[in-house]
Amino acid sequence: MLLHEILNNIPVTQFVGSAEQLEIDNISIDSRNCKNGTIFFALKGFKTDGHKFIPQAISNGASAVVMDEDQPGIDQLISSSKVAKILVKNSREALAQIANVFYGNPSSKLNLVGITGTKGKTTTSYFLKNIFETAGMKTGLIGTNKNMIGEKKISTKLTTPESHIINNLMSEMVKEHCSNCVMEVSSHAVELNRIANLDFNIGVFTNITSDHLDFHETFENYMAAKSKFFQSLKPTAKIIYNKDDKNYESMLRSSVAEKISYSLKTEADFKVENVEYNLDGTKFRFIYQEKKYDVETELIGTFNAYNAIAAIGSAIYSNVSVENAIEGIYSTPQVPGRFEVIASGNKRVIIDYSHTADSLNQALNAIKHIVKSERPIYTVFGCGGDRDKTKRPIMGKIAVENSSFVYVTSDNPRSENPFDIINDITKNLNTKNYNVIENREEAIKSAITDSEENAVILIAGKGHENYQEINGVRNFFSDKETAEKYL
Repeated sequence: MLLHEILNNIPVTQFVGSAEQLEIDNISIDSRNCKNGTIFFALKGFKTDGHKFIPQAISNGASAVVMDEDQPGIDQLISSSKVAKILVKNSREALAQIANVFYGNPSSKLNLVGITGTKGKTTTSYFLKNIFETAGMKTGLIGTNKNMIGEKKISTKLTTPESHIINNLMSEMVKEHCSNCVMEVSSHAVELNRIANLDFNIGVFTNITSDHLDFHETFENYMAAKSKFFQSLKPTAKIIYNKDDKNYESMLRSSVAEKISYSLKTEADFKVENVEYNLDGTKFRFIYQEKKYDVETELIGTFNAYNAIAAIGSAIYSNVSVENAIEGIYSTPQVPGRFEVIASGNKRVIIDYSHTADSLNQALNAIKHIVKSERPIYTVFGCGGDRDKTKRPIMGKIAVENSSFVYVTSDNPRSENPFDIINDITKNLNTKNYNVIENREEAIKSAITDSEENAVILIAGKGHENYQEINGVRNFFSDKETAEKYL
């Protein structure tokens, strides 16, 4: 595609070069991946600034460079290299706009469902993808665990990738005849313009509790970021929202999209009742348009009844029959690392991604509901480094108050000293029902080998992750494989 075709109707502050003659066949934000025909975007990141790598991008053959800051000496370098310079107000906004054009506006060719909230995004997306495919509709997935085009799996490191990756994925989905795309939408993605210019048909709001304050600084900022997603929806779009979340009104107030509610506690468009669950799964009933429907899933807990009804509502408003939606919920397999039960004899280990205070509390309450004081509960958990520090002592308190015994350990310490994180967790604990074992494998081993034969052991925080990040290096580590080893 010629550069001038890409830049049509895209606001540019300054352009230097010849857009009519430049053929663009690649978009990159990594200077190392640039070659002839690449348009390189200089983005400001958390740790470095892409503008520093403009010379390297040009040296590697980039045909055009997009920047939102003029750099000393860059004009001379660009002129001598015959590279197009594109100065814009915001490089991330420009990346989303240009990627949308470059890949042929693929989101408009799919039924695009965006799911946001603090908890439940991944499970709801798995439910919904399975429903669509049960109904015979090939579906793509963009999310925390993996990206998928139909059954083809594509690895990912971000809940919501950068905008050019998203548009590329959706373009491939269109080529592979997908009719739907189910996508997790993170608050970071909203703030960093990763979902800008996407054509969503449905937005799902699961819930919101305190999280990511290392990035957003305040809960109000976090709320505002989530709310921007719904504000961006077109008038013909639908919002499927959790009416039981106390913040739903302020979250959705400014959106012009049609709003459809679900609730376990009050009247709603999808009213859930009679939720029952044990270690084998969950059953519930919902009322929709004055008819009652029974639902079963092997996923466990009241929170999975919420996730299931969010997916059912999204499917019905995507022209899937109620019957197909219910069958899709029933046949959805266990979501990796989301309240995943491993058994050995009478002992049970639960692997869960709960890494916020609220999600840890919900996981432990679900276990207490199931065991009814008849079995001891052990918890293994830590907190991530370089992330919100305010939740650490809160999570420590929740763990010791809701467990027979707790092993406080490392999660992903990243650049922090693991013992500094552990001290934050334990500094206000006045009980004796916990022990500190910094080595995560040793903590899991102790919880499994030293607990009673009928114990239920929650290993919380990492869920599906198969690594532990220490000082910038990711070393292979799986809670599930470690638990299976010692069971």
